[in-house]
Amino acid sequence: MIILGVDPGTQRIGYGVVEHVDGKISLIDAGLLKIETESDVRALHETRKEIIILIERFNPAILSIEKLYFMKNRKTGIQVAQARGVIISAAVEHDVEIKEFGPNEIKLGVTGYGRSDKKAVLKMVRLILNNPSLDIIDDASDALAAAIIACRRRSELS
Repeated sequence: MIILGVDPGTQRIGYGVVEHVDGKISLIDAGLLKIETESDVRALHETRKEIIILIERFNPAILSIEKLYFMKNRKTGIQVAQARGVIISAAVEHDVEIKEFGPNEIKLGVTGYGRSDKKAVLKMVRLILNNPSLDIIDDASDALAAAIIACRRRSELS
């Protein structure tokens, strides 16, 4: 099963694609969608297009996305919430199951500690994926962590 993890943002959206087969999680791809448009409305449209490209390229069964949590900057929080909505809507349009996890839930599930920093998340993502030289930006490692949690939760239910 292919799982697409997404770390939502406004101008930078992390993504991570993994395959989960017989309890083993393997890296397929990870990176960053850079939204070039400055206009809020156009950026949402560009986000939708980029997510659809990923969905059509990898054909995931599940999209795992980080839930929005309290943000100090209300304007940024609203923009990220809008981006999440566009991402979720695009996935639903393509019959992709949605799984949502809080940031602390993802960190706890990957590192064993819900308040882990970005370095600890990346270190554990590397270990879980058996890829010690994986060199990615923290938005992408967070997205991979979201995908890993979706795999693990799915296994727990089976």
